[in-house]
Amino acid sequence: MAGVSFSFAALLERPDIWRGGSLSRAGTPAIPSGFPALDAELPGSGWPAGALTEILPAHEGIGELRLLGPALAALMNRGLWLAWIAPPHLPYAPALAAAEIDIGKIVIVRTATAKETLWATEQALVSNACGAVLVWPRLVKYADLRRLQIAAEGSRAPAFLFRSPEAAGESSPAPLRIALGTAAGGLAVRVLKRRGTPLARPILLPAMPPAVRAKNHHVDRRPAAAAAARDFPARLVHA
Repeated sequence: MAGVSFSFAALLERPDIWRGGSLSRAGTPAIPSGFPALDAELPGSGWPAGALTEILPAHEGIGELRLLGPALAALMNRGLWLAWIAPPHLPYAPALAAAEIDIGKIVIVRTATAKETLWATEQALVSNACGAVLVWPRLVKYADLRRLQIAAEGSRAPAFLFRSPEAAGESSPAPLRIALGTAAGGLAVRVLKRRGTPLARPILLPAMPPAVRAKNHHVDRRPAAAAAARDFPARLVHA
């Protein structure tokens, strides 16, 4: 029996196993979010690398850039590229610059169909050529998400999927799912799913100073076409 007990204890120490009443941390590769209050509630103390993270904003432009900005900037400082796949609008260059994101290291992939979006996302993940992959999928099914999660597991990069708030009621293989709202002038992050015990309360991120808020436009806000072409020199790719 002693041998059985020892084996069970050793099993619980494995990094890919966690107790339902605790937050998984050990052996979980992660990218610090830049927000200590958020990192304290995420397995591995940051955005999971080699895994899907679903972000469900209450509406476009609510604060996606501000939430991911510090992590994306840190990845770019390491010389890594970002892949933006099927964004609904051309990202607003001044907002990215305000978040210290190097727009010269962003590859935007245009797609015509949901199938092309999923294919491009899978290729970006399995290539291991990107520091992070951001994707706005359309008409995505559980089987599609499962395929992307498998591709992500073989990658070193975090993959962020932006979906509608209605998707919160659907099953997903993504190990981390969060919803975004607003509270007290700041951003309210609600963890819908994580590896470990559920989190009932939202995480409130402080409001931005007025001077920064004035510059930090929505990541999806599109200026005039001419200004967009002039201010955003990122590489455009068609799947």
